[in-house]
Amino acid sequence: MTIEPDLLILVAGGLGLFLLGMVTMQEGLRTLAGNAMRRTLINFTRSPLSGAATGATTTALLQSSSATTVAAVGFVGAGLMTFPAALGIIFGANIGTTVTGWLVVLFGFKLKLGMLMLPVILVGAILKLFSGGRIAALGYALAGFGLIFVGIDYLQQGMSAFDGIISPTTLPGDTIAGRLQLVLLGVVVTIITQSSSAGVATALTLLFVGMITFHQAAAMVIGMDIGTTLTAVLASIGGTTGARRTAFSHVIYNLFTGSMALLLITPYVFAWESLSPGLILAQGEIALVAFHTLFNTLGASMVLPFTRQFAGLLRKLVPDREPAWTVVLDNGLLDTPRLALDSTQAAIHGTIPALLGHVYAILHDSTGQRIDLARMRQALDSIEAYLDSIHLDASKGSDHERLLALLHTLDHMQRLHERCEEEEERAVTVRKTTLLSPLHKRLTEDISATLDDIGANKWHRPQKRAADTRDAIESQEEQLRSAIMSAAAMGELSVPESTSRLQAIRWLLRVSQHIARITLHLEQAIYASGKE
Repeated sequence: MTIEPDLLILVAGGLGLFLLGMVTMQEGLRTLAGNAMRRTLINFTRSPLSGAATGATTTALLQSSSATTVAAVGFVGAGLMTFPAALGIIFGANIGTTVTGWLVVLFGFKLKLGMLMLPVILVGAILKLFSGGRIAALGYALAGFGLIFVGIDYLQQGMSAFDGIISPTTLPGDTIAGRLQLVLLGVVVTIITQSSSAGVATALTLLFVGMITFHQAAAMVIGMDIGTTLTAVLASIGGTTGARRTAFSHVIYNLFTGSMALLLITPYVFAWESLSPGLILAQGEIALVAFHTLFNTLGASMVLPFTRQFAGLLRKLVPDREPAWTVVLDNGLLDTPRLALDSTQAAIHGTIPALLGHVYAILHDSTGQRIDLARMRQALDSIEAYLDSIHLDASKGSDHERLLALLHTLDHMQRLHERCEEEEERAVTVRKTTLLSPLHKRLTEDISATLDDIGANKWHRPQKRAADTRDAIESQEEQLRSAIMSAAAMGELSVPESTSRLQAIRWLLRVSQHIARITLHLEQAIYASGKE
């Protein structure tokens, strides 16, 4: 049978318009939401259950499960939410993404809004072209919304080109093997279109015009849900442990819900037929979208009570491979600078206690808190490379301020690391010099108190204390240097001994200065992160 080129172009154009509409609407909605999505996810996610509700709502509003899940990963990295709570958001995002199917069925099929959406697209384009800020974003979202239904309209018109080519008899039948083949077909369609929403819209259209049966459409939609995991898997290759762990959680969860959904097809059809014979034939597209929502909701309901156990399993299956301090750095977040800054700040928050603990250990000649300095150098280099990939101009306001503060913080952390790496013998001299005992005691007490504050997540306290300690050492530097020089002049100290003690004073001062600057700039970064 020959396919009419005009109809084939309608199908291709309709699918293209649908995809363009989805991308455009998502971008507009994401810009409109701005920090609101960030605040909502953080403020309303206190447990896996609340995370699921928040994830479903946010995804339904933004029409983008990827925006929701990427944000969740960033918040885990920043220490703003736990990994189990983030998993709840991911489960909920699967439910929220089914809203697209309801939009297609209710407005695209039942109300046939394709023609009526053309003026909406014009209004959206005008707002985008001649406005700025949130009004322009609203125009972008409106234009995308309209394109979705114009695309559905063309898709329906063009499907007649495949009449006789695609039919219930040409596709695999309703057997176990046939359903598995259709699931695989759904996976392939999602991989090709890079959008499960486009795949679901296509399946709904085929069902609406009678080219496939409900059983076939249901199996294909299950495959499309599974196919969405491939994008996350590909994105996680070469990424951090957090990225790979999140991608793997998508695969396991969607395979679980997909397997359950396959078993549900027959009893689901039976339930519809029990209500009214032939009802599922007359309302097949409604039944299909309801099925999509049902199996995702059931899957989330079954897994949510065991989220913490699921998270523990994932930690074992995907163990950390990077230095523990930098596992939160995820290259996938670089497209969203604020989330990338959250990850960087989390990495610095985790690294500072280790570095200060090492300084405390060498000042006390203890081994308990000593670290592998080469490993620390690797971590600091990783943070530096990650920060170097975040580019913001001054117009970005608080984000730009935070980036500068984090750069200054890292710079002084690297310098403090050098003091530990190259000049540890200075700490030995500080410990053994009675003249330096008061300053040695003050600095170690300061570091100990700072470590306690960090453990209690009280980052606002250390800055004032560190500045006071630095000022105390600076104020006594000249007096101590004069005393050592006098002792050398009177023969009480040899020249090498006096040189070693002078170098120890310089080391002590530099260490106190770096700690003061680290705590100052970090406090500035924390303050900037709370700005809107």
